[in-house]
Amino acid sequence: MRHEHKDDYQAWLWGEVLLIGLLGAALALFVAYPSLRNTYSLPHVRLVLDTAVMLAAGMVAVLAAIRFSVDGRRLDLLLCGGFTAIAATTLAFAIAPVLGNGPLHRTEAWAGTGGKLFAMALIAAAPFSKRRTRARGRPLGEMLVAVAIVLILSWSVAHQAGSSLPPLTNAGGDQPFLLMSSFASLALLSLIAMVGFGLRFRSRGNDLDRWLCLGATLALFAELHYVFTPFLSSRFVSQGDFLRVLSYSVLLVGVWRAIRYAEFGRAVAEERARVAREIHDGLAQYLFAVSTHASVLESGATDPAKTLAQLKDAAAAAQQEARFAVLALSSAGGSAPFDSALRRYVDFLTADGLLEVDLEIQDGISLAPDEQIEIFRIVQEGLANARKHAGAGRALVEIAERAGERFVSVADDGAGFDQEEIAAGQGLKNMRARAASIGGGFRLVSAPGRGTALEVVLRA
Repeated sequence: MRHEHKDDYQAWLWGEVLLIGLLGAALALFVAYPSLRNTYSLPHVRLVLDTAVMLAAGMVAVLAAIRFSVDGRRLDLLLCGGFTAIAATTLAFAIAPVLGNGPLHRTEAWAGTGGKLFAMALIAAAPFSKRRTRARGRPLGEMLVAVAIVLILSWSVAHQAGSSLPPLTNAGGDQPFLLMSSFASLALLSLIAMVGFGLRFRSRGNDLDRWLCLGATLALFAELHYVFTPFLSSRFVSQGDFLRVLSYSVLLVGVWRAIRYAEFGRAVAEERARVAREIHDGLAQYLFAVSTHASVLESGATDPAKTLAQLKDAAAAAQQEARFAVLALSSAGGSAPFDSALRRYVDFLTADGLLEVDLEIQDGISLAPDEQIEIFRIVQEGLANARKHAGAGRALVEIAERAGERFVSVADDGAGFDQEEIAAGQGLKNMRARAASIGGGFRLVSAPGRGTALEVVLRA
């Protein structure tokens, strides 16, 4: 275990111990003083709490399904199935029966208990699942079908049992043994989930496991409160109901954070790949030139002065590319480093006098870091085409704002070309792709004998 993760785990563990101690002390207080273990006749509040649980569980199920579709982890598949079962159970057996202000009958109550046991079994098994699946859509569909089948079977069994099922409370106001056993089983499954996700966080350091363990802890004490608090009807609420809502709220926050972290991780990976591509396309080429000229000098060049000058030019270009690679990794805004890098490139390109370039950058124009690197490459490609292929003697590069829109244009007086014949060139494709990667619009106008002009309109 890395030192940083060990410290993070120790801090989380002490927080978890403190939470368990506080919740355990509160539970012990309610057990020691039965008068505090009260229920409140708040039918509308109970309906609101059940609706909140259903919505939170449904959202957690959707987010877990998204994670599964991306990563293919069976953990996310089981979480999706478990929370889908909770959301469907709450809707079918707790919310729908009382929408008309009717009572919750024992059939719905026992069917809901069976659905919750199945859901918690899936969630408790999730932290111990370590495999991935290649197929994504089919297992997800099969899991949802299995949830539907189990809920239908729970309803069918409860409906057929009918009056043979024990009532929700005995004559003395106590819960029947079977109902208490069901709540105890739910508490046991919550305990297994809590331990499982705690162990996963200890070994892997995944932030989601920490939140799932916290949610399972709250669910554990919610079920324990249900064990000691009589379940009177759907019109009453108890301490366990509020803990249950808090548990699902915590789970929702944890899964949402995991989704956002995954998106950030993919963005970082894409940015690293992009910078690596830029270094390969730019810096690596100049370093290869440096190596080539050095080898020529080592083997005895016929014109050492000329080779040495070429070596210096290649080294200067490599230094410029290295600085611009650092610029690509920088998160700082503004355009001063970009201005400097672009002007140095133009000076290097026009040093032999074959191409004259006018560079006009409007004062106060601001480019985002991702725009800077792509615009630099587009200008570089446009000027290289003007010099190598169009035989241009003069080019104008303009970066400015017009009618509230930022734009970049590169125009030359070269030979031009027929757009219909050369539109599929790799250089043009690269420039279009670079413009699209930063949300910009790309336009190119050229004709034989009339030069070429390209323009990129940047995002708002």
